[in-house]
Amino acid sequence: MVRKGSGTRDEFVQSLERGLSVIQCFGEKSPSMTLSEVAAATSLTRATARRFLLTLERMGHVASDGKRFWLTPHVLTLGYAYLSSLPWWHVAEVPMADVMHKLGETCAAAALDDTEIIYLARVPATRIMSVNLSVGSRLPAYCTSLGRVLLAFSSEERQNAYFRRAKFEKLTEKTVVDPAKLRKILNSVRLQGYSIVDQEIEIGVRAIAVPVFDRAKRTVAALNVGTQASRVPVSKLVSEFLPVLKEASLRVTSLLPFEPL
Repeated sequence: MVRKGSGTRDEFVQSLERGLSVIQCFGEKSPSMTLSEVAAATSLTRATARRFLLTLERMGHVASDGKRFWLTPHVLTLGYAYLSSLPWWHVAEVPMADVMHKLGETCAAAALDDTEIIYLARVPATRIMSVNLSVGSRLPAYCTSLGRVLLAFSSEERQNAYFRRAKFEKLTEKTVVDPAKLRKILNSVRLQGYSIVDQEIEIGVRAIAVPVFDRAKRTVAALNVGTQASRVPVSKLVSEFLPVLKEASLRVTSLLPFEPL
């Protein structure tokens, strides 16, 4: 996916974009691929795909048995470089672990990435949930508690940009897809300071999320707890889960360093 940035067209390095697309074409459904499969997945010629794969192999990001290619653990250094640059990520683990122990539910943290949320930290509980999410997983922002919090506390400009680009699909019969209704929901989330999403991403799953602010009151992430609708009613999310999440959010903020605006 190409992101719009501040650089001019002349400053855009297409070869870098293509190299990153080769890395991104591997995933859960395609952990190893042939040269032809990589070329097809990236819309590159076989010769171009081969050059990128051999370069990535020499850098240690890709391995091969001569026929198939796959990513190596070394590629994680690219993602860790981002995580290590986030001041909140270093201090969030203990407060998130406390949330998990107090509530007996998985606690997760995410950031907004274009029209999706990306999970950046997760402290799992022992309960089995139907939604299998891990660090790096992505979900649509419009129908998740984390996404609605992040959108609600975004600038008006960023919200408008989101609604121009996002595609709203009905994932369950409860999923809200009307843009006008979603905007009203975001206004309510901002006023009340939290978001509850009830079975909109998957039937049987509901979640509550709160924002995490830095010392300058800027939103840096969101924390949430997801649970099974059959075990936890919405009223319990508000009365018992919300205070624990808010406390964790405040603890993360208190542990962050002061930074200049």
